[in-house]
Amino acid sequence: MASDRLVSASSLDDDPQFEAGLRPRKLADFTGQTRLKENLQIAIDAARKRGDNMDHVLLYGPPGLGKTTLASIIAQELEVAFQQTSGPVLQKKLDLSGILSNLQYRQVFFIDEIHRLTPDVEEMLYSALEDFHLDILIGAGPGARTHSIPLQRFTAIGATTRQGLVSAPMRGRFGLVLRLNHYDVPELQKIVERSASLLDTPIDAEGAAEVARRARGTPRIANRLLRRVRDYAQVRANGHIDLGVAQTALNLLEVDQHGLDEIDQKIMHTVLEKFGGGPVGIGTIAASIGEEAETIEEVYEPYLIQLGFLHRSPRGRIATEGAYSYFKVAPRKFGQGGGNAQPELF
Repeated sequence: MASDRLVSASSLDDDPQFEAGLRPRKLADFTGQTRLKENLQIAIDAARKRGDNMDHVLLYGPPGLGKTTLASIIAQELEVAFQQTSGPVLQKKLDLSGILSNLQYRQVFFIDEIHRLTPDVEEMLYSALEDFHLDILIGAGPGARTHSIPLQRFTAIGATTRQGLVSAPMRGRFGLVLRLNHYDVPELQKIVERSASLLDTPIDAEGAAEVARRARGTPRIANRLLRRVRDYAQVRANGHIDLGVAQTALNLLEVDQHGLDEIDQKIMHTVLEKFGGGPVGIGTIAASIGEEAETIEEVYEPYLIQLGFLHRSPRGRIATEGAYSYFKVAPRKFGQGGGNAQPELF
């Protein structure tokens, strides 16, 4: 991978540890998502005034936008304990019942990737979210009976990157359903400058803006790029990040001005050059570049569509005129706007 070319002692830290150290602790320090923050602040203030648990919250949106960070902030603002788990971990009913029975009053219970809960666990969670009790079956056969265990009133926070996979009964249990959107460059620049100050790395406004422009609208990517640029600056630029240092380091990482990396460019060159601009199926693209079709569809394709380089049609993916211009590929002679027309027979 190109991102492995720049190595320093600081880059040996684990990514989760690095990200955790940069996460804001208060809602006021959380950059961007203005309307979402306002809705959360009202709900938090109301819960604190009542001295009761806050309503359940479902956060959804692309990865890396701050869902886990917001869940932690909610617990901090409510001044309560924070319990974290994820959908793939909760495979059995006993796993869930053990956690829920130990929750304290008003505690925040965060479930990441909530769309990956098994049906059995999800059904048990319904009564816990709505009525704050667990129904457990004791025994088997004719002598089986149901026992109800009361729970402390708590606040559940679910996070998902695929809201469509969360069942309607589950969504209905959440009082607040909030979407996180991609960040614009000024917002990401503030995040980069804040992260750089926490890392004791000097950076000027132009250098921070350059990192922000190439971060694909995602704070997690912005922090990861900042980490790599910091390594480059420490080795070859006396530790200071300006526009030139940021551009040189990011070019070395093969991250272009739109934040497109090696895989993004492979996808576009495959569509443009090998298949004349499309239409071409996602499976064909995946086989051509040696990548999983699901990874392309969920990770890379949405951003290419947002940039206006790729169009998703019933017949397959089609490159746009903007893609031909940006990647400097001449359109094939027949067809317009991606070459989706067939040549004449005569």
